[in-house]
Amino acid sequence: MTGTAPAPFTAADYAARMERAVRSAADAGLAGLLVAPGPDLVWLTGYAPTAITERLTALVLAPGRDPVLVVPALEAPDAGQAPGAPALTLRDWTDGTDPYAVTAGLLDGGGRFAISDNTWAMHLLALQRTLPGASYAALTDALPMLRAVKDAAELELMAAAGAAADQAFEEIRKVRFAGRRETDVGHDLAALLTRFGHSRVDFTIVGSGPNGANPHHEVGDRVIRHGDMVVLDFGGLKDGYGSDTTRTVHVGEPTDEERRVHDVVRAAQEAGFRAVRPGVACQEVDRAARAVITDAGYGEYFIHRTGHGIGVTTHEPPYMIEGEEQPLVPGMCFSVEPGVYLPGRFGVRIEDIVTVTEDGGRRLNNTTREMVIVD
Repeated sequence: MTGTAPAPFTAADYAARMERAVRSAADAGLAGLLVAPGPDLVWLTGYAPTAITERLTALVLAPGRDPVLVVPALEAPDAGQAPGAPALTLRDWTDGTDPYAVTAGLLDGGGRFAISDNTWAMHLLALQRTLPGASYAALTDALPMLRAVKDAAELELMAAAGAAADQAFEEIRKVRFAGRRETDVGHDLAALLTRFGHSRVDFTIVGSGPNGANPHHEVGDRVIRHGDMVVLDFGGLKDGYGSDTTRTVHVGEPTDEERRVHDVVRAAQEAGFRAVRPGVACQEVDRAARAVITDAGYGEYFIHRTGHGIGVTTHEPPYMIEGEEQPLVPGMCFSVEPGVYLPGRFGVRIEDIVTVTEDGGRRLNNTTREMVIVD
């Protein structure tokens, strides 16, 4: 049940992204970008090598120069089939030659370059030896907002991924929880995400009872019991874009305290969402959600940031955290996910992906945020 496949991105789309990256680099005082295989390369060119090996592959972007993809000769045919290939030049190299010399010849020898975070150390060190006058900065530090603002086509894909995750939640709430292990429910969630169109499942957190007080517990062999609060946090990639949602359910009727904590988190999540509008600093979303939890007396039990960006990866800038003064811009997508974690007892987290609109925010997850009772 995957629905109609979305229209693929074109060479013109990738050319526009590479041009945008070069402009951003120039505005930041950089001589260009070096991009290794990984999510940045996929976003910029549509190329994802079938195997990432010790052979150097690097996209070189610099002002006033055409984009060049340095690629091993044996992988050049695949690279040439990438949807963004018509917008760049392939420069292949063969075993026995020096790929770093080839790459260095495309760079300003005294320039400073943003380099993708997942570049292998051996490649960066070899480039530094070959071109000692150049310097490098991590791409996320130098250009944190490069992929943050999504265009209309990307927003459609983000919305579709969110809707698919919502469908998975609507189905998982129907299954039996009591008497089954967390791993069993986790497998159910993974199967549902795949059923509703995800090509990759990145995580299925099922934190029951005291395990829910660990925000990144994932799954374990604990048998879920009647009376447990259960944190369900799950997501992955659908058509190349991420989903990530959390709902906290209860097996049987909750206690008054459990309802109270859930209500506090729900109010905090709503406050964080209501704070979203263009021009507001990211930290204001965190402050709005955190204030509700602190005022209710649970501030010390909210132990993580309120949100993270999402796109072609499930965690990326911007981050909704104190100290982040980056203003929100229409097209940004990020989570709003406050939580309360009572050690040894239970946890509650509620999460939606939100996108910034021209006058506020829009949720990309729309399942109920009320307490859901499961069997």
